This record gives sequence, C-alpha cells and structure tokens, in this order.
Amino acid sequence: MGLSKEGIKAGLDHAAALEPRLAAAIETSGYPEPRIRPEGYETLLRTIVGQQVSVASAAAVWTRLEARLGDGCPPEALIATEFDELRACGLSRQKQGYARSLAELILSGSVDLENLPEDDEEAIALLTRIRGIGRWSAEIYLLFAQGRPDIWPAGDLAIQVGVGNFLDLPERPSEKELRDIAESWSPHRGAVAIFTWHHYHVMVM
Repeated sequence: MGLSKEGIKAGLDHAAALEPRLAAAIETSGYPEPRIRPEGYETLLRTIVGQQVSVASAAAVWTRLEARLGDGCPPEALIATEFDELRACGLSRQKQGYARSLAELILSGSVDLENLPEDDEEAIALLTRIRGIGRWSAEIYLLFAQGRPDIWPAGDLAIQVGVGNFLDLPERPSEKELRDIAESWSPHRGAVAIFTWHHYHVMVM
C-alpha cells in the first residue's frame, strides 16, 4: 500500500534538512495526509475510466460498469462484453481500447501487478506497455498503491507550480529542471511529491 503518515513525515524531515525552503513550506502548510490506493488491476482500470472527466462523471461510469460486469469489473467479464454494452455504461471507444489492453495483459500474465520489477524505471516501462497508461499514471500507481518512496512525477503541473512556489523560483520549472532540482531529495522524493500536492492546494485555497 501507499506511503504511511509516518513514512511521509520521515522522508520530508530528511529532505527538509537539506533544503531550508522546503522546511519553511512544511512549517506553513503542515504535513500532508497519506494518499493510498489499493494495489492491482482495479486501480489501473479506474485510472483509465477517470481520464479527462470529472470525479463525479468517473464515479457514475464506474457504478454502471460494476452493475454490468460485477464488483471490481473483472478482466474476464470486461473482455467478454460487447462494445455497445460498454459504451452504454459510458466507456468511449478509446477508453474501451485502453481497458481491453489492460485486461488482456493481466489475463495473459504479461503484466503481473503483484510482481513488478523492484527498479522504479523498469516498473514504469512495464506499466506503460498498457495502452492509456502513460508515465504519469504509472508513477501515480507506484507512489499511491505501492508506496515506492522515491517516485517523483516531475511532469505533474501542480508539482511544478508547488515546487516553484516554495523554492521562490522566477518561473515554473520544466520537467527536466524539476528532476535536476529534486536529485538531492532522493530517496525520499515520493514524500516531497505528496507534500507538494498538499502545499499546492493550500496555496490555491
């Protein structure tokens, strides 16, 4: 499961000892709550269902899918369901392609979510073999579902804005710049990422 509250605090304290501006931001915004999702197929399928729609719309589609396919939308049931039936649940042609890709890889054993590579980059490469799962989605899965402590979603806009804010940078850093900035926070970049989302939301409230 994802990083615990204690793990996040320990990681942040380690990184903050290296970066006084991060320490000041923690003092202002406080420590974040954990972000934890279940491991496995269902979480990745929910990620696909929720792409480019509101939280409420994604929840409505998921409810209809479970009513049709059963709890957790098992991959066997998804593969066996016709296009029009899935479309009636709110799943577009593109998302059906993504969902079927996930289900097929799970059923064939090509992607074993219980035995992903220990190396983060290798795990990301494997997850992105699933259509519709890009680097960001893979990183979010590894951070929130597996609790990998050094995941750093540098392409995330809120993280770019949040880090730019607490480091008082003149411009929002690019993904590459953000990876360079965070190098010294390894192996606790996951805790800093979770804090940065929290800090971003405090900023915009």
